[in-house]
Amino acid sequence: MPLPLADHVIQLAFDPGISPKGGGLPGLSVLKNVVSSINMFGIIAVVGALAVSLGVWAWGHHTGGHQAEANGKKGAVVAAGAALGLGAANGIVRFFSALGSQVQ
Repeated sequence: MPLPLADHVIQLAFDPGISPKGGGLPGLSVLKNVVSSINMFGIIAVVGALAVSLGVWAWGHHTGGHQAEANGKKGAVVAAGAALGLGAANGIVRFFSALGSQVQ
């Protein structure tokens, strides 16, 4: 005999009781260290990209190279956006994780 629709809805609303927990797997501290190092590498790369982009922007402006100037501006904006994303990564993930835990 098939289950009524109400029983299907109750089964879909079942709470599995799973939440994030630190310390459950070995190597968590190593993984945190690796991700922090990757983030630092990204920030250092963004500093270099920003310096190059600003140099291209200035060079294009002083030589009358409008294409180089436009590319330098684009590069500077992209580097600034990447720096914002890298710096805010923890806060963004924390915000959406907290927001997701409120879903019922």
